[in-house]
Amino acid sequence: MNILVTGGAGYIGSHTVKALLVQGHNVVVIDNLSRGHRAAVPEEIPFYVVDIHDIDRVRHIMEDMNIDAVMHFAAHSQVGESMENPTIYYDNNVVGSYCLLEAVRRAGVKYFVFSSTAAVYGEPEQTPITEDMPYHPTNVYGQTKLMIETMLAQFSRAYGLRYVALRYFNAAGADGSGTIGEDHTPETHLIPLILQTALGQRDSIKIFGTDYPTPDGTCIRDYIHVTDLADAHVRVLKYLAEGGESQYFNLGSQNGFSVREMIEAAKKVTGKDFKVEEAPRRAGDPAILIAGSEKIRRVTGWQPTHSKVEQIIADAWNWHQHHPQGYGDKQ
Repeated sequence: MNILVTGGAGYIGSHTVKALLVQGHNVVVIDNLSRGHRAAVPEEIPFYVVDIHDIDRVRHIMEDMNIDAVMHFAAHSQVGESMENPTIYYDNNVVGSYCLLEAVRRAGVKYFVFSSTAAVYGEPEQTPITEDMPYHPTNVYGQTKLMIETMLAQFSRAYGLRYVALRYFNAAGADGSGTIGEDHTPETHLIPLILQTALGQRDSIKIFGTDYPTPDGTCIRDYIHVTDLADAHVRVLKYLAEGGESQYFNLGSQNGFSVREMIEAAKKVTGKDFKVEEAPRRAGDPAILIAGSEKIRRVTGWQPTHSKVEQIIADAWNWHQHHPQGYGDKQ
């Protein structure tokens, strides 16, 4: 198939581009490079520096490249930033996604795979979280993703677009080759921050909140290897192409680890000791997020095979050791 990947120069997008290429698909990437990295995408792949707000340009690319399906990763994803500056999240995530969907509609593209988030659930009533639980986002980021899912459902009903929304838990790790990995500016994700501290690039790692209702007082999250996430995207694309109905799935390992546990695991994997500081809670952070991902396993046969915490940290550590400045294009 001919697949257009928006945000394909970003973290999860670039890993999915690689997975699609391995499966023999033809891939086209668009990315405005505001947060992505050109070096994360193979040079031979058609690459357009385009913003998803540009409906006509995006539509022409879809038509010129005979696009069959779109995978949409072009979104801002920092919880704290979304609470401090919600306008850029509504503009980029919601308005941008509407423009992209309108381009998809005009170009007659049949299939759409959306990078959503477990943040749509907010503070869950129970764990593990299953797809039928109520939506109560506690931050602007999660609210914008839920609004995009609503748009998708309405475009599907009105125009026949078939889609899958994948609700990620905590994406982590790096490709086993060490050639692509996680590089955000600024970095806000726990594992890269821990590993930057292990490398001596930070004085300490901060724990935001030690008074949560969890066994050690720190937030618990379900970490899923980015390679397993990429595999899920390939599988749901096949599901849609074979006639599957519009659907949404959780993506997680179904195991939860606290911030303190992740720090201790990183010390063991890296063999480094480093300073840990305690800080106040961040706005919008739920105490516990653990996935119930039986649905996607049952429907597509997906199984996370790389998501043991030790492998996640080891693959991320390999990337950070060989790319201490990330891709080196945002410094």
